[in-house]
Amino acid sequence: MKKSIRILPGTDKCGHRENYEYIDLKMGELYTIVGNTGSGKSRLIKDLEQLVNKDSVSGRTILIDGKIPTLESRLSISRRLIAHLGQNMRFVLDKTVSEFLLLHGNCRGIEDPDIGAIIDTANEITPEHIRGDMNLNTLSGGQSRALMIADIACICNSPVVLIDEIENAGIDKIKALRLLLDSNKLVLIVTHDIHTSLMSKKRIIMENGAVSAVIDRSPEEAALYERLDSEYSERFRLQTLLRQGEYLI
Repeated sequence: MKKSIRILPGTDKCGHRENYEYIDLKMGELYTIVGNTGSGKSRLIKDLEQLVNKDSVSGRTILIDGKIPTLESRLSISRRLIAHLGQNMRFVLDKTVSEFLLLHGNCRGIEDPDIGAIIDTANEITPEHIRGDMNLNTLSGGQSRALMIADIACICNSPVVLIDEIENAGIDKIKALRLLLDSNKLVLIVTHDIHTSLMSKKRIIMENGAVSAVIDRSPEEAALYERLDSEYSERFRLQTLLRQGEYLI
């Protein structure tokens, strides 16, 4: 993938055609997906992950650099193209953090990944310190997601990252998203959070299983985001003090 993903319209839950011509998603950009529970946010993520061609319940088609991937190539392309960070991260490997990173690096053709740097990167995102000798199965949800974000940024060469509810992970989402975007990833986030939704310059609104609108962030919303961002930084600082058993001052 060199330039973009294009989403062609499908239908809503009642069979009515989605009201847009196409949606282009570009590298190095952040997009948010918002809507009520059951509005179709997760379905849109799955359509992107599966590179559908009118063969999902939504009827959408996904183009990669203007082309429809063949049915035979979709699985292999998706594996290379897309990294999906779900809400519930749990490892099944009986490996230490260092062993996992070395194994994943080797699978990606990296013979000697800088494991220390990757762990340091993860520890910039989560207040729960991660060590290389920790077993994967002992990591908390926040530690697991921080480790995978660092892994995606430093080892995984998938250019597209799909994220569900990053604000529920107990990590510094500002640093996490900046890390991914600095790696020129195309990042899509499913969110219910106002601050997160306004981080992106373009947000996709879901309703009744369909894209109901694609909204560009207005100057007024950009100003609102700056205020919410300042409040988030202060709240995160206080949360860190709270977890450390300090007085909140």
